[in-house]
Amino acid sequence: MASKTSSRSRATAPAKTSSKETAPKLEENLNIFKSDKFDADAFVNSKCNSMNEKEIRQLCSYLLDLKKASAEEMRRSVYANYTAFIRTSKEISDLEGELLSIRNLLSTQATLIHGLADGVHVESLSIAVPNGLYSNGASADVGRDPSDLDNWLIEFPDILDVLLAERRVEEALATLDEGERIASEAKEKDSLPPNVLASLQTAITECRQRLANQLADAASQPTTRGSELRAAISALKKLGDGPRAHRLLLQSHSQRLQSNMQNLRPSSTSYGGAYTAAISQLVFSVVAQTATDCNAIFGKEPSYSSKLVMWATKQTEDFAILVKRHALASSAAAGGLRAAAECVQIALGHCSLLEARGLTLCPVLLKLFRPSVEQALDANLKRIEESTAALAAADDWDLSSSPAGTRLSGRPSSTSVNTLTAYQPKLSSSAQRFNSMVQDFFEDVEPLLTMQLGGKMLEGLFHVFSSYVSMLIRALPGSMEEEANYEGSGNKIVRMAETEAQQMALLANASLLADELLPRAAMKLTPVVQTIYKDDPRRRPSDRQNRNPEQREWKRRLASIVDRLKDSFCRQHALELIFTEDGDSHLTPDMYINMDGGVEEIEWFPSPIFQELYAKLFRMSSIAAEMFVGRERFSTMLLMRLTETVILWLSEDPTFWDVIEDGPTPLGPLGLQQFYLDMKFVLAFASQGRYLSRNLNRVVNEIINKALAAFSVTGMDPYSVLPEDEWFGDICQEAMDRLSGKPRLANGERDLSSPTASVSAQSISSIRSHGSS
Repeated sequence: MASKTSSRSRATAPAKTSSKETAPKLEENLNIFKSDKFDADAFVNSKCNSMNEKEIRQLCSYLLDLKKASAEEMRRSVYANYTAFIRTSKEISDLEGELLSIRNLLSTQATLIHGLADGVHVESLSIAVPNGLYSNGASADVGRDPSDLDNWLIEFPDILDVLLAERRVEEALATLDEGERIASEAKEKDSLPPNVLASLQTAITECRQRLANQLADAASQPTTRGSELRAAISALKKLGDGPRAHRLLLQSHSQRLQSNMQNLRPSSTSYGGAYTAAISQLVFSVVAQTATDCNAIFGKEPSYSSKLVMWATKQTEDFAILVKRHALASSAAAGGLRAAAECVQIALGHCSLLEARGLTLCPVLLKLFRPSVEQALDANLKRIEESTAALAAADDWDLSSSPAGTRLSGRPSSTSVNTLTAYQPKLSSSAQRFNSMVQDFFEDVEPLLTMQLGGKMLEGLFHVFSSYVSMLIRALPGSMEEEANYEGSGNKIVRMAETEAQQMALLANASLLADELLPRAAMKLTPVVQTIYKDDPRRRPSDRQNRNPEQREWKRRLASIVDRLKDSFCRQHALELIFTEDGDSHLTPDMYINMDGGVEEIEWFPSPIFQELYAKLFRMSSIAAEMFVGRERFSTMLLMRLTETVILWLSEDPTFWDVIEDGPTPLGPLGLQQFYLDMKFVLAFASQGRYLSRNLNRVVNEIINKALAAFSVTGMDPYSVLPEDEWFGDICQEAMDRLSGKPRLANGERDLSSPTASVSAQSISSIRSHGSS
């Protein structure tokens, strides 16, 4: 029972453990099958005995895991020892050739020794054999009449000489085979005298060597090609000199390739793609023919296959050097990414055809071409950056759509004008140039994807976009000093964006590029998605969000660059609101503390700085409504961030709160009421504009609580001096209507023609009486 339990636990264990924990155990369990004493039947019986269907399925899954682990171990072993395998195979081939030479030498020496021992000087096979019997009394009949054998022995050398002289290779091989057969039969039956047998073997060896030399000379001739070359190499292999035959075949094709390439000379005016196509066709056709000849003559023998791979790799490397020198170098230096990609694509197209013949050389090409393509990629990115910077120096930051009938990359499009006008993004001139160059940049990306350069393209474009956003930040007034520290900004000149509309155009440029246009272009790096959506240009990027994790992360990083521009924009406008040109603050504690010491009647209205904040936000929202069509969320987040920037500054200003909380003059009831009104005003217009964030609401409430706590130090209840919330709400609504140019009636007492009418009904006396009640 215990054995059954243990066997079941072993069978089910793999299903309960994680893949990371199982992998090393699976490799350890493979040792069971490596043992010489492994019994398959006993193993199956030990696992399957008394198992139900579920346990057998689990065992099958376990064995499949073992099979996968075994295959993985085999793959790692092959990759780890492939170089040693190639080197060992080459050494074995060389040893085979040396052993063949040694065998021929020993055969010749043995013949000489036999001749000396018998006291016979062997010069020919013209030996008189009286009555067809030999000295040992054995019969000379080895499958033929004695007189015929005698005649054949006499004529054999002459026949071979004639066949060799007339280059009748097949007949010479047949005659040699016949001679070896007769010599073998005579040796087995002891039907020939030792001296005659030795003479026959020597003659066969000499003729075989002469034929081999003759075939080698023929194969080495430049004029020997095609079927004649294959026949000579095949005959040489049949003679037992396979390594030499294989070497001569490779040398012959190398000579043919070099001879043909002598006629292919690139000129300074030649087109790089045309030169690459011509030399690719030449080189890989010769490599393909060589592979075909080797497979036909030598089959799949590992030693010969390894030498073929090494030879083909060498030819591919030489080819790559020529293409880099005469086609890729100039394109890479000039930033001609498309020209470089076209050359690579042409070369890979021809090279991939060799895979049908068992030669996978595309990785060799990709490794050699990669540095040149990377150089072209970097130069192309540099050109985008410099061209965009040149236009930014004269950009008027006026947004406009790209011309109808032209796609975003600047090339003519077959898409109808109606389709294109359905969605036409508006950009300034420098952003349009940036976008068009990026669209061109992502054209013909297939070779770059094959070289696994997609990540490098995204990273390079990220840095170019970061440089462009740095220029946009420098276009904001007052941002020159802070942006000078950003990498890549350098000393580039950029035209200032003076108006709020121009400054928001900077944000429109950056946000549209980062959120839609650049991710849409990067979708071409995903071939599957590109195939699905290439015929539907009306679909927005939001309808097909990047499914590639790398591209999603890239889009997130682009958004962080835009956030940098947002921060600079909000910081600049917040500082304009808070400080004067002389550096004095518009938001001081005295504006609240000194209210209780005055004698004039108070017109309750938000403080000037908050009126200006609302007016600025109102103007920006009107501009954003036209500028961010379809991207209202971005404009809302922008206004939210600007409001938060001002309020956070107030919340964190130590000078302001030191005077409010610990100053010589405490905050009075009127000052508290004005401060409370200002904060309620911020909440009111932020809520009306739909940019009241949770964070803003929290910070405003914290500020109110701090002011209430400061007032409580005087011993008075702050809520006893504050009107009802409805009163604050009416004042805030009245302020928003007046500041936005839309006056309204208040309890029937307001005059529509008097937008500046005050809320005099709420006099100072009524306020005080309300506070004392």
